[in-house]
Amino acid sequence: MNKYRKVIKPRETVVKDEEEIRVTAAGSVSAYISRAAKLFNEMDKPFLTITATGNALTKAVTTAEVIKRRFKGLHQITKLVNQDIEDEYEPLEEGLDKVTETRSMACIEIKLSKEALDNSDKGYQEPIDEALVTEVDPEELAAPRGRGGGRGKGRGKGKGKGTGKGEAKGKGKGKGKSK
Repeated sequence: MNKYRKVIKPRETVVKDEEEIRVTAAGSVSAYISRAAKLFNEMDKPFLTITATGNALTKAVTTAEVIKRRFKGLHQITKLVNQDIEDEYEPLEEGLDKVTETRSMACIEIKLSKEALDNSDKGYQEPIDEALVTEVDPEELAAPRGRGGGRGKGRGKGKGKGTGKGEAKGKGKGKGKSK
């Protein structure tokens, strides 16, 4: 493949719904959860959709599970599909043909709704037991959790080799035994 270069195709601009949360492998789960809280509490949306592809699938499932444990009575429908992506490569040398490669990528779509969904759907999950749900106030979600604050170790000055003045406690290149 070192005699070919990948053709960069212009991206199709797909309009994202207001209720959609697109999960990426680099994004943080806590950011997705606070977005869900904003959708359900402030914007009063009846449902939201979490979508992800490739390496972000596990993060999308984690996000959905955490959201289900923060808001009572959420119905869920999960759809898992494969999307075919076609890559095109153009030759760097004369006499070679264009090469196209098709790869399949897994995509997930998780719909969480306050209202009842179609329970005959094969991806349907009913709301979890309310004893497992710990509802959090919107103010608590927005408040930053503390990082640090404890004394910690820090970098310090090393361990037990003396203070730099006077006699050193550790082994060193001395002048021999002292009295």
